[in-house]
Amino acid sequence: MRRLFPIALFALLWALVVPSGLAQQDHAEASRKLVSRPEPSYPSLARRMGISGTVRIEALVAPNGSVKSTSVIGGHPVLAQSAQDAVRKCRWEPTSHETKEIVILNFRPD
Repeated sequence: MRRLFPIALFALLWALVVPSGLAQQDHAEASRKLVSRPEPSYPSLARRMGISGTVRIEALVAPNGSVKSTSVIGGHPVLAQSAQDAVRKCRWEPTSHETKEIVILNFRPD
């Protein structure tokens, strides 16, 4: 029993310390201010089919605030390309390093 106590205590302390440090790092990474966000064009196919919804895009943003790359992390495939095109035109405030930003776009027919 005495041998297990230090191991259990170490595991408990590790569980309390490690996740909070990782969460702070993720939060600091995505804290840039969005300066310019153009509206996405609603795809004609989606309009004809009555498709609406939300698309989540992860953007890799360069230090100067321009988008280096994008990837779709959720949403309807018919809306994805239009969402990526809009996010590529977005601009963020400049910083000293690259960041990953999540952009959520809502598509609703008029």
